[in-house]
Amino acid sequence: MPDPSIDKINEELNTAKQVQLENVGALTRDQLTPEASANPQGHDVPGHDHAPTADTKPDAHAGHSHASGDDHDHGPAEASPYLWPGVSLVLLLSGLALDYFSEEVPFFTGAMRLAWYGIAFLLVGWKVIRSAIQSIPSGNVFNEFLLMSLATLGAFAIGEYPEGVAVMLFYTVGELFQDAAVNRAKRSIRALLEIQATEVTVVRGGQSLVLDPKQVQLGDTIEVKPGEKVALDGTLTQGPASFNTAALTGESAPQSKQTGDVVLAGMINQESLVQVLVTATYQDTKLAKILAMVQDAVGRKAKTQLFITKFAKTYTPIVVVLATLLLVVPYFVVDDYVFRTWLYRALVFLVISCPCALVVSIPLGYFGGIGAASRAGILLKGSNFLDVLREIDTVVMDKTGTLTQGVFAVQHVQPAPGIEPAQLLRLLGALEAKSTHPIAKAVVQHVGSAAANVSVENVEEIAGHGLRGRVEGRDVLAGNAKLLTKYGVAYPADVDQVVDSIVVAALDGQYAGYLTVADAPKADAQQTVRELRADGITKLVMLSGDKDSITQRVAKELGIDEAHGGLLPEDKARYVQQYLNEGRKLAFVGDGVNDAPVVALADVGIAMGGLGSDATIETADVVIQTDHPSKIATARRIARATHTVVWQNIWLAFGVKAVVLALGAGGLATMWEAVFADVGVALLAILNAVRIQRMKF
Repeated sequence: MPDPSIDKINEELNTAKQVQLENVGALTRDQLTPEASANPQGHDVPGHDHAPTADTKPDAHAGHSHASGDDHDHGPAEASPYLWPGVSLVLLLSGLALDYFSEEVPFFTGAMRLAWYGIAFLLVGWKVIRSAIQSIPSGNVFNEFLLMSLATLGAFAIGEYPEGVAVMLFYTVGELFQDAAVNRAKRSIRALLEIQATEVTVVRGGQSLVLDPKQVQLGDTIEVKPGEKVALDGTLTQGPASFNTAALTGESAPQSKQTGDVVLAGMINQESLVQVLVTATYQDTKLAKILAMVQDAVGRKAKTQLFITKFAKTYTPIVVVLATLLLVVPYFVVDDYVFRTWLYRALVFLVISCPCALVVSIPLGYFGGIGAASRAGILLKGSNFLDVLREIDTVVMDKTGTLTQGVFAVQHVQPAPGIEPAQLLRLLGALEAKSTHPIAKAVVQHVGSAAANVSVENVEEIAGHGLRGRVEGRDVLAGNAKLLTKYGVAYPADVDQVVDSIVVAALDGQYAGYLTVADAPKADAQQTVRELRADGITKLVMLSGDKDSITQRVAKELGIDEAHGGLLPEDKARYVQQYLNEGRKLAFVGDGVNDAPVVALADVGIAMGGLGSDATIETADVVIQTDHPSKIATARRIARATHTVVWQNIWLAFGVKAVVLALGAGGLATMWEAVFADVGVALLAILNAVRIQRMKF
C-alpha cells in the first residue's frame, strides 16, 4: 500500500530555494507526527522573502516552484528542469552566431533581433521578474530578484540583448547546480523517511488486520514478516529473532532479540514471523522523534548564517544606492558624460553586487555538514551546534552506557545470615523489573523466571539511590549503600569496601545482603579519549553515579584526566557549572534520565541515542545513534570541515566581487565579467560546499 505522506514529503523536500537553504529538507510537523502543527515553516532570510499570491500556496516559493521528482520549473510550463534553459542557451548561441554573420543575414535586425533574444530571456527570466514584483507588497524590495531584473532589463534597454540573456541564463544554471547539490545533501534525510513502514498487520480478536500505523493502539499485537520493517516500538513477544538495525544505528551487523526485548520502528525482521506488543503510538516512536529532530535541525541557524543574513539585508539597498550614484554623479564631474556608458557601468555594478554566492553557499555548507553527520549516525539538532562543537575545549562524560557498555552481569550474590539466596534474588528481581537502569536489567536477567508472577506495588525510584517498594507484602529496598543510610538501615562495614558496582538490599528495615555486578568499557572508549586529545580537547572528565572506586578505576584504564563518582544529578550539574564558570566551552555526553539536566546545562549536550532515555535525547543538542562515543570526535571533524568550507566561500565571494566591482565602476569590466563575479563565483562556492558530502570522516 503506497504511503501518500512520502509523496507529500518528497514534494516538500523539492521546494529548495537558492537563497533559503537553511530550510532545505525541512519537513512540516504534520508529516512527522499527527498531532503536530500543520503550519509550514517560514522562510526568513531578509532580502529574499517570497510573498504568496492567489495562485501560490503559502509555503511555496514564488517564482521558483519545484515539481515532484526534483524538477525545477524555470519555464512557462511544467517540464524537465533542463528544457527551458537548454532552449534559451540554443537561442543565445544561435543569436550570437547571427550577430557575427549579420552581413549575410540582414533579416536579423530591429524587431526580429529583439524578439529572438526576448524569447531566450523570458524562458529563464520571467519568474525572477515575477518574484521581484511579488516581493514589493511585503516590503521586501531590495533582494537579488530586483538586482537581477534591473540589470538584465537595463541591458535590454540599451540594446545589450545577449548580455542580458546571458546573465539570467547563468543565474538559472546556477540554480540547477544548486538543486543537484541540495538533492545530494538531503539523501540521508530522504533515507530516514523511507524507513517508516507504511502498513502494519495487527492481530485483534484472532484476526489479522492490515492497518495504517497511525491507527494502531497501545497494547495491540502486531505481526512482522521476514523482510518487513517494524512499524512501531514494542516488546518482542515471540522470539528469538534477528533484526537489521542499520537504518537506525548505522550498524551493519544484525542484532539478535529474545522474547521480552525491545524492538524499535525502522528495524527490519530478517528471519521468521514474529509478534510485537506495541508500547508506543506512531507519533511517540523513536523513529518519529528522530525525524522531528531532523526537521528542527535545518531551522536553526549558525552564527555565521545569522551574520550573512543581516549583512545581506543591509548590503542589498546599499549597492542599489551606489549603482544609482554611479549613474548620476559622473554627470556633474565628467566632461564627456555619456548616459549609455554610465548606465552600462551601473548595470554591471548591480550584477556583480548580487550576494548569491554568500546566501547560497553558506547555508548549503551547513546543511552539508548536517547531512554528513547524519550519514555517520550523528543527528545535529541545528547547524549552530556545528559551530559550538568546533569551539569546545572540555568534554565531560557519563560512565555507564556512555563510555562503558551499560550491559551488566551479576558476578556475586552475598545474602545476609538467615536469608536464602533464592529468596533474595526473587524479591530483588521482582522489584528491579520496575526499573530501566542497566544494573536493574542485569539483576532481572540473572534472576530469570524465578521472579515471574511476584506481586509488586508502591514502587518508588529514588534518583541516585535506587528503588523502594512492597514485594509479596514486604518492604524492600534495593540500591546503593546511600539508600540504606537514607532509611536508617544498618549494614556491615565491609559493604563499603566492595569495589564493583553493588546492589544492597533491605527487607522490612533489616539488611538482607548484596549483589555485585560488573560492566566493561566500550570497544572504542580508549579510541575516543585518544582522538579527542589529538583533536585539541584540553580537559576530559568523567562524572558518574556509580561508586567512586569503580569510576576512578575506569578513568585510569581509559586515561581520563579527572573523574568523580557517587554523584547525584545535582552533583553532576554542580561540576559542570564549575567548569563553565572557569570559562570553558563544554560538551556533556550522557544517556540516562538523570543526565538530562546536565545535558541541558552544557554548551552542547550530546546523548547516546540507542540506549539513551527519551528525556535525555529530547534535551540534547546532538544525538549519537550508534552509541559509539568515538562519534564525538567524528562530529568535531565534521564541524571543523564545515567551518573551513564556509569561510573559504565567504573570502572567495568577497575577494572576487571587490576586484570586479572596482573594475566595473572604472569601466574595465563588462557584463560578461559581471556574470562570472556573480553566478560564476556562486557556482564555485556551491561546488566547494558539496565537498563536505564527499569527505571521509
